[in-house]
Amino acid sequence: MDILDAQSKDLKTINKILKEKLNGTPLKIKNVTKLHGLGAGLKHGELIVEGNAGDYLGVLNAGATIRVTKNTAKYLADNMTSGMVIVEGNADYGAGQYCYGGTIVVRGSAGDFTATMNKGATIIVAGNVGDEAGTYMLKGDLVVVGNAGKNFANYLIRGNVYLGGECESYGHNTKLEPLTEHDLAALRGYFETYQIKSDPTTFKKIVAASEKPFYH
Repeated sequence: MDILDAQSKDLKTINKILKEKLNGTPLKIKNVTKLHGLGAGLKHGELIVEGNAGDYLGVLNAGATIRVTKNTAKYLADNMTSGMVIVEGNADYGAGQYCYGGTIVVRGSAGDFTATMNKGATIIVAGNVGDEAGTYMLKGDLVVVGNAGKNFANYLIRGNVYLGGECESYGHNTKLEPLTEHDLAALRGYFETYQIKSDPTTFKKIVAASEKPFYH
């Protein structure tokens, strides 16, 4: 596997190299913490980020697989349309905002406003999330294995929200519904695929209380 050291290179140079090199063989990159917007708009290939990553990692991802061995800063995979981003550690504020598709897996915890305005992605957090996770969610799945902060799924519009632990408070326009067989199958599939040890039967399902959340 090729290893790219980004220590002395700027973002524009690195992103150009990535688009040229990601053609079937995984590429590992290191020393990228200072590069905000790494891997922007990648359409294919597998990128392994060694260590921590900066803000906007995988922004506009359109098909690539990005793996991070430690933590990511703010706005992970912002506006992603397809592909996969897996973080072995934690993700900061705003992970998975405005995503239209693809999958994000954070094996640690994620910050406030995770999955804000999710429009179709699958976002899985194996730890805890901060406040306002799932705010204005429109479509897709949000799975939080641990606990959530305040206003969880605030002003939920559509989509599936699952919580394995407890939350400080649920947001506006939310209600709890029993898990269906389809929900259980989906959760089992996620946990098996991403090797997350959790019991789907203990999860809560949060749905929109009204189709007009701003008047509810």
